[in-house]
Amino acid sequence: MDPLGAPSQFVDVDTLPSWGDSWEDELDTSDTAAETFQENTIRSPFLYNKNINGKVVLWKGDVALLNCTAIVNTSNENLTDKNPVSESIFMLAGPDLKEDLHKLKGCRTGEAKLTKGFNLAARFIIHTVGPKYKSRYRTAAESSLYSCYRNVLQLAKEQSMSSVGFCVINSAKRGYPLEDATHIALRTVRRFLEIHGETIEKVVFAVSELEEATYQKLLPLYFPRSLKEECRSLPYLPADIGNAEGEPVVPERQIRISEKPGAPEDSQEEEAEGLGVDLSFIGSHAFARMEGDIDKQRRLILQGQLSEAALQKQHQRNYNRWLCQARSEDLSDIASLKALYQTGVDNCGRTVMVVVGRNIPVTLIDMDKALLYFIHVMDHIAVKEYVLVYFHTLTSEYNHLDSDFLKKLYDVVDVKYKRNLKAVYFVHPTFRSKENGPYYPSYPPSPDL
Repeated sequence: MDPLGAPSQFVDVDTLPSWGDSWEDELDTSDTAAETFQENTIRSPFLYNKNINGKVVLWKGDVALLNCTAIVNTSNENLTDKNPVSESIFMLAGPDLKEDLHKLKGCRTGEAKLTKGFNLAARFIIHTVGPKYKSRYRTAAESSLYSCYRNVLQLAKEQSMSSVGFCVINSAKRGYPLEDATHIALRTVRRFLEIHGETIEKVVFAVSELEEATYQKLLPLYFPRSLKEECRSLPYLPADIGNAEGEPVVPERQIRISEKPGAPEDSQEEEAEGLGVDLSFIGSHAFARMEGDIDKQRRLILQGQLSEAALQKQHQRNYNRWLCQARSEDLSDIASLKALYQTGVDNCGRTVMVVVGRNIPVTLIDMDKALLYFIHVMDHIAVKEYVLVYFHTLTSEYNHLDSDFLKKLYDVVDVKYKRNLKAVYFVHPTFRSKENGPYYPSYPPSPDL
């Protein structure tokens, strides 16, 4: 109700029934029945989860009317698209929204950017740009649409948002088939809620009458409301259900890395029981072991200038400043170089990050922005174990990172980067790189690794 007693046009998401509440044909979930079901039936990769179902809402209506922490606006690269979703948001938010959008300097396909909600009931608006669909570029379109949903949710998590209202990001104007797009939307949200969704309480899919039937049809595949529905939905899942994060799997971009490249298979099997692998063959010098100048640190401590705790706090504050700047600055020019990206996991389940040396024009770009982009991409990757693969292939003198930049990178990054980095692979090293920098045994990726 507004102050004058008139009914509000906005809809509070807490009043909407969750997806789990909509199930009527409930399976008998006694312990005995559940055990029998699990023993005799193949389980779906998207298991029945009552808690996750309680966070999901399917609602037929205008996303601009939702009273939640943030709603999602689908637009074009200039954030000026005139589609029904955008027009409704602009009309209700008021003229201040356009002024705020000018400061964003556009948005690349797959990215997500944040503005205030102004006159909306939602506190924030997350703007994203869906891909233009062409069947011959289907793989690229799938990856971009996944990035839209993933980046919106990541931004919501970083801003500690409790509820997000999604429109259907793949607008009809961009030609993405609705059913294909819905598969990507639902599995991406499902995987994110499984892994990172502890702070998100509600995710609302706001759909039109034309879109509602497709969502009703596909939601049970990714959010089964009982063990019975899980079993019934399993045959209808598509062949490609993405990786552990819901990201489309592109076989051509997968890199297979063994624990000890080139080592006999027998020796690898002997050490397969644990991850305590001897990495002494990588090198024993300080840079190879990612150590700082220990003598200098000890001297400062002995002189009473800095305690270890003070050093750690000072370093953490410094890193947080870099991280805040990385999240607020426009880094699209660095992102467009495609010099750093994630490509699957190794055989130990660790995230593999690729650095392509020839895509780094050191003399033509702002290296401080490159450092900011590295922090922006790697901050959530480095929270768990990962490996780096550096491709030195076809690089020239204009692509070589100097030691000052590497030292600055090492000094700035958080301790988790060093603690969770388990291996560095240098692919196609040259004579210069072997002589002037640390050398790591490297092998080109092949099916045998």
